[in-house]
Amino acid sequence: MSSATTTETARTRYVIIGMGNRCEMYINAIVGPHADVAELVALADTNPGRVQYYQEQIESDHGQRTGSFDSATLTQFIQTQAIDRVIITSPDFTHADYIVESLTAGADVIVEKPLTVDAEASARIAKAVRQTGREVIVTFNYRYSPRNTALKAAIQQGMIGEVTSVDFTWVLDTVHGADYFRRWHRIKENSGGLLIHKASHHFDLVNWWIDDVPQRVYASGGLKFYGAESASKRGVTASERGTREGSEADPFALDLRSDERLQGLYLDNEHHDGYRRDQDVFSEGITIEDNLALVVDYARGAILNYSLNAHSPWEGYRVAVNGTEGRLELEVIERAAVLPAAGGSPVDPSVSDDAQSNQLRAKGERLLLQRHWEAARELKIVNGEGAHGGGDRLLLADIFRGVGEDPYERPAGLGDGIQAIAVGICGNESLATGTAVKVADLNLGLEEASHV
Repeated sequence: MSSATTTETARTRYVIIGMGNRCEMYINAIVGPHADVAELVALADTNPGRVQYYQEQIESDHGQRTGSFDSATLTQFIQTQAIDRVIITSPDFTHADYIVESLTAGADVIVEKPLTVDAEASARIAKAVRQTGREVIVTFNYRYSPRNTALKAAIQQGMIGEVTSVDFTWVLDTVHGADYFRRWHRIKENSGGLLIHKASHHFDLVNWWIDDVPQRVYASGGLKFYGAESASKRGVTASERGTREGSEADPFALDLRSDERLQGLYLDNEHHDGYRRDQDVFSEGITIEDNLALVVDYARGAILNYSLNAHSPWEGYRVAVNGTEGRLELEVIERAAVLPAAGGSPVDPSVSDDAQSNQLRAKGERLLLQRHWEAARELKIVNGEGAHGGGDRLLLADIFRGVGEDPYERPAGLGDGIQAIAVGICGNESLATGTAVKVADLNLGLEEASHV
């Protein structure tokens, strides 16, 4: 056997299900820096046009041809093509079915957050993992961001003593935040709402930062800004909105024609399934919330006070961790302002984030430590190259090359994935009932996961 054949045989064989924005990171990793250990066998999506889009991109950029398959034949494809791992980047509500089928067919799974959207699906996944002995990895890339790792390190080193409480505020601006109200995420059955689709990232960070698990959740919130009712209160009628012809004059509209990638991926492929990536954020039918607040009790006594706003004029987050010996504060400004382009036209996405900054609010990050009876001091954050301060590169290396020694325990498994969505699932239940909800009262599969 030749050395070339030996190398080919040794590579782990992957398929990816879900050809939206999120899959591109994995595609580029497999056919790029990790091509010596990973092989991208095929792509799948319910929309064949999006599969073709990425196939053509891979061939153009990397000179490789990649196969495709119908996700309805997943089991057969895994078994006949000797697939080792399935990467799932499809809409959240589809995760559980694909995960369980992949595990049962004999493949391990890498899934984008969130793990799934409700308790029943979570329990089903945990049962399948225990029965098959296969592995599920949940890709929480925020853990790998240097600023978040720096906060973890400070807590882990005991700089503030025992953690007593966490205040965590996340704001999404009228570019990023609005986008959740244009797409499939706007229907709660699809995404679990922002408490699961978006905030599972944030709850995972808290669970990981303080090395604890949530026990009880009380939530409040609602659709306060987006949606038809909110638009009507501000005097905007349905007849004035929702047409692509007027999108170039509407700062809340996404003009797919202005972005070559979005047009090629979504607009040009609507005829396959009718899916619109650019729905009106003030139209009927939105069932998720845009303002949310939670109080979460943790097993060892810490309290989380969390809030999320999806229509802020700036984007970023602020975290304060209080301890018996002091306080840590992390402030991150990812976009300092959403400003219109020159001439008063709507927001120009080509305007750089740095250009949106000024002396009052500027893009950047800062981690402060202040111990009792001491002045505050800044802790250094060391960024690397690439997205999320180099964090995505580290995550992908762990996925495709294996986890090395990591004092911060950043790789996330099934139990971490369930604990992250536990807060959101309990939060949604609390929103519906108006009462606090205990994690133990819901069958999320945590007991099954503890035996994995």
